[in-house]
Amino acid sequence: MTEPQNVTADAAEKEEFSAAAPPDPEAPGTGETSFSDAQAPPAGDRREAEGDATGEVAKWKDIAQRKAAEFDNFRKRMARENAQASARGTAKLAKELLPALDHLELALKAAEGHEDVIKGFALVRDELVAALERAGIQRFSPAGEPFDPTEHEAMAQQPSEEAESGTVLEVYQQGYRIDGSVLRPARVVVAE
Repeated sequence: MTEPQNVTADAAEKEEFSAAAPPDPEAPGTGETSFSDAQAPPAGDRREAEGDATGEVAKWKDIAQRKAAEFDNFRKRMARENAQASARGTAKLAKELLPALDHLELALKAAEGHEDVIKGFALVRDELVAALERAGIQRFSPAGEPFDPTEHEAMAQQPSEEAESGTVLEVYQQGYRIDGSVLRPARVVVAE
């Protein structure tokens, strides 16, 4: 029968410390807050705490500045990569369109004598060339210029008394550049 006594003692303890019981008004720390009995930390401790806080602020400020710089670098890298991806897409599209433009040029030559057909082909060609120029693609025709293997593809050599050796005599197919780099070299006939 000792167990029932323990149960009642536990219940009494629970009632004494329950949240529903009002606090004892004489107990320290109850009632209104009074700063008269508060103890200030010693001056040395306060300086150490302030030093720790200043160091902590400097640490977090440094971290924030580093993260801001990292984010700025990330933003710049993404802008650069997006611009490069856009240029690659434009170049790929242009490479797909250039053969159609070449065939249109051939159709213009073959349609000589049929002025209405020539006008229609010329309008389509001019629109395609203008669209490519708006996309940053310039065409070039190096007739009369010195041969440059980085921009020209020699299809043949031909003797010529009118031009110096190594000069482009005729352009079979125009070249195209995008942002200063050669998208497609011009196909040319070079003087011997």
